[in-house]
Amino acid sequence: MRTRLLPLLIVLLAGVLLALGVPLAVITAGVEQQKVVIDRIDDAARFASLAQFVTDRSAAKTSGDEDERSATLAAELARYHDLYSIRAGVFHRDRTPMAVAPHGWPVARDGTGAQAFKEALAGYRSHDPDQIWPWDDTGRIPVASPVIRDGDVVAVVVTDSPTGQLRHRILRGWLLIAAGECAAMLAAVAAAFRLTGWVLRPVRVLDAASHDIATGRMKSRVAATAGPPELRRLARSFNEMADHVEDVLEQQRAFVADASHQLRNPLSALLLRIELLALELPEGNAEIASVRTEGKRLARVLDDLLGLALAEHAAADLQLTDIAALAAERVGSWRPLADDKGVRLTYEGHAAVTGWADPVALSSALDAIVDNALKFTPPGGPVTVSVTPRGHGVRITVADSGPGLADDELARIGDRFWRSGRHQNVSGSGLGLSISRALLAAGGATLRFAPHVPHGLQVRVTVPRNAPHGG
Repeated sequence: MRTRLLPLLIVLLAGVLLALGVPLAVITAGVEQQKVVIDRIDDAARFASLAQFVTDRSAAKTSGDEDERSATLAAELARYHDLYSIRAGVFHRDRTPMAVAPHGWPVARDGTGAQAFKEALAGYRSHDPDQIWPWDDTGRIPVASPVIRDGDVVAVVVTDSPTGQLRHRILRGWLLIAAGECAAMLAAVAAAFRLTGWVLRPVRVLDAASHDIATGRMKSRVAATAGPPELRRLARSFNEMADHVEDVLEQQRAFVADASHQLRNPLSALLLRIELLALELPEGNAEIASVRTEGKRLARVLDDLLGLALAEHAAADLQLTDIAALAAERVGSWRPLADDKGVRLTYEGHAAVTGWADPVALSSALDAIVDNALKFTPPGGPVTVSVTPRGHGVRITVADSGPGLADDELARIGDRFWRSGRHQNVSGSGLGLSISRALLAAGGATLRFAPHVPHGLQVRVTVPRNAPHGG
């Protein structure tokens, strides 16, 4: 969920930062250029004040004061150009130069410079020229100011500034903005990680607890102390539901155990009376034999029910166990019975493979599985028990060469009291594999069934190799 939520938050944050950063960058460029334009307007106004008294070309240039003022204007323009590398000049209305620096520089006749000159002829100072961007290395900033005498525009002061320093300042401002955006983005991503972790941590804990309960660890609960209020309420509701389910299952187990235990005494008394009754009847009476068989079958079912209730209730005592040695030892214990039936029971696989399991529960489960395999394997057929490591688990495989099961029967094997219709004549209660599954699930192991090629059944027990949580 985090992998889907984080990109969405990051894209939204990036969009917000771009929406703020791009206008800020444009405003920064405009402010820097406005500073330059205002400075040039002030310079042009100063030159215009000097040019007010040297603009009369119709009068004879006999006055010494006139020549001195004209020389002063030309010197100011030349010094201005030398200091700032800004071209500047005073031009008559017909665009002829009065004084320019550098010498011979003409006023522009098109573009932004010509537009500024026309505005100055109309008595207006320059408006903002076109915006200069950091990549515009050929752009310049023309500024024009009118020279007014007796209410008339008699000349125009024009400055034409290079943009190198302006572009440098704009770029530096943009870099600062970009650095701030990156820092804000990193902070936002860190906050998003914390926020998603805070929101999703209860969900992960809830998922883990649900998995634990689904695999038989009914004591798992969720700490309802972290996360948003809605998730805390969900955690409390989950705990209440888990408590209720555990109570119901406990009542069910207690009922099965009590019923099995309470029925054993009447059943034992009934079987004893049947035996006493059989003494009064002729030897080999078919009805007595049938009643005796059904009574023993009922006793076996009660024993298995009690074993199932105890298996579901008992907690696993997990230990680091040599699974291969345990499986080989169980094969050795069952080999006399297999030899008596004419079945070849063998062990294959590694000599030593460790895993985490309850040795008693695993031994009981293997006994039930091997017993089931020997029941359905015909004389002369093989039953193979093998142990192999598989990733994070150890797999115990019991393969027989019996008739096997159809696909629809494989889906039901292990259900309580279920037996294939083809095997009703084989002794058993239909609870052995259910008990095995309950014993294995308590220790985190799994029980699976699959066809065995060319015929038969494979029972696969997978035991975890890693230590359990909190172990």
